[in-house]
Amino acid sequence: MNILILEDDKLFNETLQDFLEEEGFDVEFALDPYTALDLLYKKKFDLYLFDVNLPYESGFSLLKKLRDSNDITPTIFLTSREDKASMIDGFNIGADDYMKKPIDLDELLLRIHAVLRRKYRSDKIVIGKYTIDVVAKKLYHNNKQLKVTNKAIDLLLLLLNAKGEVVQIAQIEEQLWHSNEEVSLGAIRVYITILKRYFPNIKNIRGIGYRLRD
Repeated sequence: MNILILEDDKLFNETLQDFLEEEGFDVEFALDPYTALDLLYKKKFDLYLFDVNLPYESGFSLLKKLRDSNDITPTIFLTSREDKASMIDGFNIGADDYMKKPIDLDELLLRIHAVLRRKYRSDKIVIGKYTIDVVAKKLYHNNKQLKVTNKAIDLLLLLLNAKGEVVQIAQIEEQLWHSNEEVSLGAIRVYITILKRYFPNIKNIRGIGYRLRD
């Protein structure tokens, strides 16, 4: 999973990077909100870790802008603020969790997994002989890993979460590609072809989208 760290304390920022990379996450970092926004235009993230007190504008302000633009990426605030009013503000803006510094890294890892579980309902999804590792974005058949790309896994999760309803092509494009990335309908068809090898009950609703039948 891709995590964006926004923290202006360089030493703490590097500590977070090292810890999360050792835990298997792909990590990008920024020391200020403007740099973070540049990264957000280039890449899609699964989780944000935001400090609150930052140069130029606060983490609260940045998250409000993101939420106003329909960015629902799970977000955890890491802050030195201790007043309850700040915590309330963070949650009201749209944070998924809020931790006060100093941060215990083991606790942070637990909270990250908890937030991601709430997003996907589980760390792992079992479908017959297949298991999807939601966090690592991997697909297994009888415990043997299959060659399936991250975007194909994202598409499979979209279809599963739709619970048999049609997922429109526009929804797939929005979830699989960032706003500045070139959308590829051909790539979607390739992902569907790959997934159908394992889940033949994926159906093409011509001109509209796809659905995963029970």
